[in-house]
Amino acid sequence: MGVFDVHEDMQRLIDSGVVAVMRGADADTIIEVADALNDGGVTAYEITADNPNAMDLISEVSASFSDDEAIVGAGTVLDEPTATSAIQAGAEFVVGPNFDEGVVEACNRYGTLVAPGIVTPTEAVNAYSAGADFVKVFPASSFGPGHLKSIRGPLPQIPMMPTGGIGLDNVADYIEAGAIVVGAGGAIMDDEAIANGDFETITETAREFSKIIEDARA
Repeated sequence: MGVFDVHEDMQRLIDSGVVAVMRGADADTIIEVADALNDGGVTAYEITADNPNAMDLISEVSASFSDDEAIVGAGTVLDEPTATSAIQAGAEFVVGPNFDEGVVEACNRYGTLVAPGIVTPTEAVNAYSAGADFVKVFPASSFGPGHLKSIRGPLPQIPMMPTGGIGLDNVADYIEAGAIVVGAGGAIMDDEAIANGDFETITETAREFSKIIEDARA
């Protein structure tokens, strides 16, 4: 796991194993989707800021769970005003595809976990030195788990969350490479199942993710 200290909210992310990236989530089904994920053991939800009414969705999902049931955050946060709005809406963590110093500063100011996007050791160190709690290795699919392992070699103190192209077939590789948690979008947010109201499929996929991660950690 590395040598970093574990913030309480960070531990909740680690316990989930997966951060479900809810890009394009629909207000009519988002609570049912979150409940389905929760039933499968995935208890961390990232609602991306490019969703219509993203801040309302963050508030709604956050209000539907107690603190010990789930952790709700904001993703695709590109600037400080968006970070602040997300935190005010109830986001408990903030994720970006890039490193923006203003986003990190805003999250530090309010005591909210923040994970800027990085792809190189230099970016990882710069983000962590600026106050990032962990970093989002993105896009993970372009470089693979070997890249994550190579970065973690000299930087074991920086917690890392690979995101992008992670599914049931490769999630174990990323955990074994040193990921503290992974971000998953399309592999866990089955658009067809959601459209058909087949939330059991969402639960089953979440359950499979959870089992593979548990085994990989063991």
